[in-house]
Amino acid sequence: MRIVVHGQQAFGKAVLEALLKRGDNVIGVYVAPEKEGQKADPLKEAALAANLPVYQPDSYKKPEVWEQFKSLKPDLQVMAFVTLFVPEEFLNIPTHGSIQYHPSLLPAYRGASAINWPIIKGEKETGLSIFWPDNGLDTGDVLLQKTTPISDKDTLGTVYFDRLFPMGVDAMLESVDLVKAGKAPRIKQDESKATYEGLCRADNAHIDFGKPWEQIDRLIRGCNPAPGAWATINGTKLKIFDATPLPARDPKGIAGKLGEVVLVESDGITVVCADGRFKLTRVQADGPKVNAGEWATAAKIEKGARFS
Repeated sequence: MRIVVHGQQAFGKAVLEALLKRGDNVIGVYVAPEKEGQKADPLKEAALAANLPVYQPDSYKKPEVWEQFKSLKPDLQVMAFVTLFVPEEFLNIPTHGSIQYHPSLLPAYRGASAINWPIIKGEKETGLSIFWPDNGLDTGDVLLQKTTPISDKDTLGTVYFDRLFPMGVDAMLESVDLVKAGKAPRIKQDESKATYEGLCRADNAHIDFGKPWEQIDRLIRGCNPAPGAWATINGTKLKIFDATPLPARDPKGIAGKLGEVVLVESDGITVVCADGRFKLTRVQADGPKVNAGEWATAAKIEKGARFS
């Protein structure tokens, strides 16, 4: 089967290398074009190292791009982290169509921040979907899905890099095998269960210490490492990556106002929230991520300072 890999970054590279390692017939690679001055994409570098032709159109809506794709006589397009819109005219060119990876259990959490939001919203489980893309946003028929739990310690980083990334590579290979065998299902998504969340941006990541500790904890973990949950103190925007919630058994016993720093220690700073406190342990201001206690000392943060 003549396979084209379409994607970018580390995940696209990992899928390409896994296909090549087991001897699949990859005939070409499509990669998002680099911006001026940007380093070559890891997938592009891997493709060139394997002596594969690389194509980088800036749009997939052009008939000349479709004709060039047709000339490869592809049987299957494997889409591993694709951010440009790809219309059905292009998707349907391969003999067996195109399959795509998405890091959620479709139809839930369609959209580009599908790993952040399940953590932020307190889901106990997430997963990945390999689906047949169409002109909608993550709306195509599902080929297969894999699930993984979300623990109360998980972050965006652990869910993706420890589980959804390697699981996704394996699921791509399994899906290719199902297509080869003529056994790949096309399961309609249940639109009544569909959810869509927009990009998780800095505006979504602002910490309100007037909220309950569970809500703040999920926000911090769901934004670690990106976009980074944050709050402002003494005029400085501080991103908070690691923090330990300290729920209060008796809310009346909490000393301090909401958002107030009540303790500064060498390994962190303790802040009051609606129903407890948080010990912030790893933060970032203008420079690299550092121990929160070290940052507080350098920034002259003292007991009584307040986050907003």
